[in-house]
Amino acid sequence: MTESVLLGIDIGTSSSKGVLVSAEGEVLAKASRQHVTEYPHPGWVEHDAESVWWDDFVALVRELLPAAEGRELTGLGVSGIGPVLLPADGAGNPLRKAILYGVDTRAVKEIDELTEEFGAEEILRRCGSALSSQAVGPKIRWLAEHEPEVWQRTEKLLMCSSYLVHRLTGRYVLDHHSASQCDPIYDLHARDWATDWAQQVAPDLQLPELAWPTEVVGRVTAQAAAETGLPEGLPVTAGTVDAWAEATSVGVRDPGDTMLMYGTTMFFVQVLTDPRPHPALWGTCGAYPDTYTLAAGMATSGAVTEWLRSLVDGDFAELVQEAGTVPAGSRGLLLLPYFAGERTPIFDPDARGVLAGLTLRHGRAELYRAALEGIGFGVRHNLEAMNAAGGRAQRLVAVGGGTQGGLWTQIVSDITGQEQQIPAEMIGAAYGDALLAGIATSTAVAVDDWNPVTRTVRPIPENTERYEAFYEHYRQLYDATARTAHFLAEQQRVADQDG
Repeated sequence: MTESVLLGIDIGTSSSKGVLVSAEGEVLAKASRQHVTEYPHPGWVEHDAESVWWDDFVALVRELLPAAEGRELTGLGVSGIGPVLLPADGAGNPLRKAILYGVDTRAVKEIDELTEEFGAEEILRRCGSALSSQAVGPKIRWLAEHEPEVWQRTEKLLMCSSYLVHRLTGRYVLDHHSASQCDPIYDLHARDWATDWAQQVAPDLQLPELAWPTEVVGRVTAQAAAETGLPEGLPVTAGTVDAWAEATSVGVRDPGDTMLMYGTTMFFVQVLTDPRPHPALWGTCGAYPDTYTLAAGMATSGAVTEWLRSLVDGDFAELVQEAGTVPAGSRGLLLLPYFAGERTPIFDPDARGVLAGLTLRHGRAELYRAALEGIGFGVRHNLEAMNAAGGRAQRLVAVGGGTQGGLWTQIVSDITGQEQQIPAEMIGAAYGDALLAGIATSTAVAVDDWNPVTRTVRPIPENTERYEAFYEHYRQLYDATARTAHFLAEQQRVADQDG
């Protein structure tokens, strides 16, 4: 009997990754590719769909396919950055470069306009999230107002994963999770397009058919097969946003499961059984049918530790070792990690980093531990917001590069008082894409055992007790310094304009 294999491809902000996996979850081959993200104006962040998304996809597929020789490729799953806005013509050809997710902040005026039109409370109730730079609706309004010639030609609303699906299969379809980030044109309770609001935001635009990431929505066409080397007729799933595919990759799919993604930023995905809108979080559909999620994201995490590492000209391994000798509380230092503003739960782009308690006795070991602790306090703040929304992190799964070394995850467990599970494979979203393809085609074997837990981080009680007072002051420090931070943020903008 020929062995079945599955293919997963993920398009990220700065790189794309692919993986070929057996039906049992064994990684047979993996590949990655760097690409360019464009910043044409302050607050604008864009990708070229053809030269970034499609070219990366084709290159990764062609690199991975030789490892499938002698086996049967039975399914393909895709994911990508999101939510994004890619306007396309009737044939699916891009009409401009894609406007990226929350890092693109051009639609500030449109966020205010739409919030006033529909009402902040009603948007939160119906859509699950307050309008922010993460939402697609304000970017559609921006496009119609600022590039009317593009908007007039727009017949399809695509995202990264749905663009790939369209190129591969010819189907115009979007997964429910991605659609639920198109606020305010998706009704989270009805799990369908909010056609009345959509007509006001995107008049006369045909919205894509909706499907779940666990569904096959089409098959590779002859033309796509010729371009990519994929077998014609290969089943393709609906795809989804990368963070939700990554959550799938580490088994976060049951109510109460929560992913903590340690990277340049910190991202959280918690699975729910019903919508729990909260103004400090993002409420969405889940990757699996009949599930919902609460999501949260810190603007910086690993970015702060990298900044500090470069500032002291240190090596990460040395800094971790030195910080590990410092007791909990960093000998009286407290850091606010808002070095690039903050997303959840305060939604303040003008928040700024603060390091309180400095003396001449403090060195780089204390500074590095204070940075890890500050991020840990931010994690607790977000988990508490999820609890306030009615969610409950019953199982924390930690993923990402920041889990290496052990100190950072230990500090987070100590601060939150919760265990964290570390899975065997942390390849990322592409691995989740392969699993979703295996579920959709009924070829994945022993799904619950695909990515077993290999390590559990448990809180140290005496550290947890010590951090209580520090956390209380962490929460107070933002309120005490916000006015000054906002003044300084404005001065930074003036300085940038003056060169």
